[in-house]
Amino acid sequence: MTPTEFEDILYDVRNGVAWITINRPEKMNAFRGQTCDELIRALNRAGYDRAVGAIVLAGAGEKAFCTGGDQSAHDGNYDGRGTIGLPMEELHDAIRNVPKPVIARVQGFAIGGGNVLCTICDLTIASEKAIFGQVGPKMGSVDPGYGTAFLARVVGEKKAREIWYLNRRYSGAEAVAMGLANAVVPHEQLDAEVQKWAEEICERSPTAIAIAKRSFNADTAHQAGIAGLGMYALKLYYDTEESREGVKALQERRKPEFRKFAK
Repeated sequence: MTPTEFEDILYDVRNGVAWITINRPEKMNAFRGQTCDELIRALNRAGYDRAVGAIVLAGAGEKAFCTGGDQSAHDGNYDGRGTIGLPMEELHDAIRNVPKPVIARVQGFAIGGGNVLCTICDLTIASEKAIFGQVGPKMGSVDPGYGTAFLARVVGEKKAREIWYLNRRYSGAEAVAMGLANAVVPHEQLDAEVQKWAEEICERSPTAIAIAKRSFNADTAHQAGIAGLGMYALKLYYDTEESREGVKALQERRKPEFRKFAK
């Protein structure tokens, strides 16, 4: 597949750095099934291209890095393949398994599944306009794998529980303080800073980098099993009226009433 054949993403190589950009700004870069499939293909393309030394994952436009699954494609299931209608396990594994560092470039909202992508990426660089957070329990959803268990490894158990239980928003500076991001820079300097970090990586031994990444991953490899099991639980949850209440409330522009479905 040539780069021009992608529909939902943009693919560009800049001085040895592959930029993979979710190109759905009208949807706040929320991903549908096709988006995930294209991201997986692009990540593997860049990951095993010897001319590429580092990968940047970005979102088009000024408003959002990524806001997770496209709710317009979600009615108890999404529009693609995989356990929940999105190949999330494959996408998350692709980010972790390609033998090159993946840098999340966050210029705006990194919410829900977008926040999970930032968590999984090797490095995260944020603009001062970046906003991080989770919305799952407000929307009738959850990420019972890397988005929870691995997040706790990244930011600590207490902070991870706060993020999921309260669904608050966090600035780029707060993300750095909790360990979710590596650096925050003025908005207009974001692209240059991301490229600078990526080019520094390109100067290092690719084999040493690949071994280091595999070594980091080995310590948390069991979480792939947690994620796989969790996705099946999530599929069962999506088939309930409690979960559907989140999307229904969003469509009807009202506050969801989850408690009435508690058993």
